[in-house]
Amino acid sequence: MSYMKEYEKWLKSGVLTAEEVAELEAIKNDPKEIESRFYGPLEFGTAGLRGTMKMGLHQMNVYVIRWATQGFAEIIAAEGEEAKQRGVAICMDCRNNSDLFAREAARVCAANGIHVRLFESLRPTPELSFAVREYNCQAGINVTASHNPKEYNGYKVYWADGAQLPPQHADAVAERLSKIDIFADIKTMDFDEAVAQGLIEILGDETDRRFMANVVAMINDRESMAQVADQFEVVFTPFHGCGHKLVPEALRELGVKHLHCVEEQMVIDGDFPTVASPNPENPEGFYLAVDLANKHGADFIVGTDPDSDRVGIMVRAKDGSFIPVTGNQTGVLLVDYVIGAMKRAGTMPEKPVVLKTIVTTEMARKVAESNGVTCYDTFTGFKFMAEKKNALEESGEGKVIMSYEESYGYMLGDYVRDKDAVTASLIITEMAAWYATQGMTLYDALQSLYEKYGWFGEQTHNLVMPGLDGLEKMAALMKELRENPPAQIAGVDVVVRKDYKDGSVLCCKTGEKSTMELSGSNVLRFELSDGTVILVRPSGTEPKIKVYVLTKGADAAERDANIAKYAQWVKTLS
Repeated sequence: MSYMKEYEKWLKSGVLTAEEVAELEAIKNDPKEIESRFYGPLEFGTAGLRGTMKMGLHQMNVYVIRWATQGFAEIIAAEGEEAKQRGVAICMDCRNNSDLFAREAARVCAANGIHVRLFESLRPTPELSFAVREYNCQAGINVTASHNPKEYNGYKVYWADGAQLPPQHADAVAERLSKIDIFADIKTMDFDEAVAQGLIEILGDETDRRFMANVVAMINDRESMAQVADQFEVVFTPFHGCGHKLVPEALRELGVKHLHCVEEQMVIDGDFPTVASPNPENPEGFYLAVDLANKHGADFIVGTDPDSDRVGIMVRAKDGSFIPVTGNQTGVLLVDYVIGAMKRAGTMPEKPVVLKTIVTTEMARKVAESNGVTCYDTFTGFKFMAEKKNALEESGEGKVIMSYEESYGYMLGDYVRDKDAVTASLIITEMAAWYATQGMTLYDALQSLYEKYGWFGEQTHNLVMPGLDGLEKMAALMKELRENPPAQIAGVDVVVRKDYKDGSVLCCKTGEKSTMELSGSNVLRFELSDGTVILVRPSGTEPKIKVYVLTKGADAAERDANIAKYAQWVKTLS
């Protein structure tokens, strides 16, 4: 594709507004910028689309939204008339243009004869997954860029089970899009006319009530909260996003009496004015929450990302300071707690299962299996966990009680097939209350789990590779690691190499080759003689290579030394 020809095509299309034309005219003497915007379309993958909001083929704007929706609508229509009537649920987050993009997607679907259920305003991502299942929709669309910076927006697509598109359907959409002209081949219709004809139906409070009834039904233990409620202080922040309404509602339903919301961050704002990054993985974003916690003497802080599918927590340590609890650590706490709570409540199913991703701490497996619960690995992404959950439960092989990944995503219950920060915030708070009845904070609880199950430690490194040559650099690094794999890492022997692309396994000592169950993902795994596991994979949504260090020590000091040692090796990759 000639980026200059595509640039000229947009300028001469006759459909852009005067402001949009002016935006493109302003870069006419900047070939590098033109190339970055027009060298090719945004790649449609299993995570949908994600990019910065600008005019251009490789950006997020109304034309790209319409184009993507036309392709998706044709895939839905190909399933037949019943699929068109079952239709699509459409949701949006708090980001700039999210409501505009959602309405544009609704207009295109309606023009293609597909019934649309459009949320009246922003809602948590898990509620979109819920709506697809609850209303028996054929598909779902969510306009969100999750926890990315304010310049970004995105477009996630879901299938009938409420999970994001599996690879085969994503490939089918991508194939269809390659044949659709971004201007000439798009069907659209007037929004109000589509509503009047019943093609677009607006979802509101009734869907919230149905969703929240399922969330509240997940409560295991009201008694512990009742026991400590007079003294139990909770601080919550939605980071200007979709958790602002339903998370506080869930916590109050649990019985939290003293809930302190960070007022500055309860304001819906796609510019995220109070934080550099609206990501609960970044502890610096919690500074207002920490101030509020210190004011009220709280030991526990909960924060959800802008689309309320990820949740991060901070807890007070022994020295009185607040420390972040990583996604791995929160997941381990939850696995241990949920197993115990279900056993105490007598609700543990037969053949209970926990799901985690291949890059998530092995401590989760140790906790699960030590308590008689099976643990399975999946590829990164809740679509794969949903697929595994569906397969296990449909075959009768197991009942999934919890799924999680290290990047602060947790899925509990049967009513969603995606990360769910509303339910997770509820159960994490219930867990904190239960530990409070034991005279323990979550910091104390985590230390006790390390003493019981072993001193596991994890660190994720992001090797950022931006720009047009970023993809080439990422591909070159993965190619080098495949063709010239390290025999040692930080002076420690590599004993097993696994390549999830083809499912191959190599024993480095004997040269014996075998295969594993999982294959089809661009991930390399190096297992070392000291028990450490290092995984390397390109991010599916951002221009970076992610390197995961999963290690263990005889005690906290040895664990931390291992993390530091392997961090030095990771630096040699960039």
